[in-house]
Amino acid sequence: MRAMILAAGLGTRMRPLTENLPKPLLQAGDKTLIEHIIDALKRAGVTELVINHAWHGDKLEQFLGDGAGFGVSIHYSPEGSPLETAGGIKKALPLLDDGADSPFVVVNGDIWSNYNFSGLVNREFSSEDLAHLVLVENPPHNQTGDFQLGDGERVLPRGPSKLTFSGIGVYRPSLFASVPNGVYPLAPVLRAAIAKGKVSGERFNGLWFDIGTPDRLQWLDEQLTKAAL
Repeated sequence: MRAMILAAGLGTRMRPLTENLPKPLLQAGDKTLIEHIIDALKRAGVTELVINHAWHGDKLEQFLGDGAGFGVSIHYSPEGSPLETAGGIKKALPLLDDGADSPFVVVNGDIWSNYNFSGLVNREFSSEDLAHLVLVENPPHNQTGDFQLGDGERVLPRGPSKLTFSGIGVYRPSLFASVPNGVYPLAPVLRAAIAKGKVSGERFNGLWFDIGTPDRLQWLDEQLTKAAL
């Protein structure tokens, strides 16, 4: 299975830390955010990676290279200016699609988690499903949640106890068939597929953090440095 790490954001909320650096290259513990993700994917046997970039993307390529130093193979999808999530994935599809509509993993480049990707790699995905979402307990900054996880691991658009989308998902190339080239968000694409009953999901109860502000990054760095996580 191939994987894509989303790294094209401008990192606006992380300023001034991201004035001259893409957010995934910020340090947390003894590694950058993106290294933590690469290591987690590699442990699960995912070594064919695609990384999109826009803001200081040259620095990402200089730091990671072709991935050989990290035990993986990395291809890049430069965007110039950010295309948002669905637009970025659409542009990168030639690097992800094997021609058989095989599912691939997508991970936000600004999260930290102890999620075991082996579950996704070894999972049997229904040929009818277009996506599979990993959902987590709602963090303080998203208390209303995003989606409901219903019976049979079906993701529903509404419900009394919605969970938060973790930024970890599995998608088929056909999910993006109707997405136009250019800037396009992921939410409407997912909601359309959910409305058709074509999205499965799981609840992850382990550690997961959205590193969206300098305070959250500092806290994570302190915890990892102390080996408290």
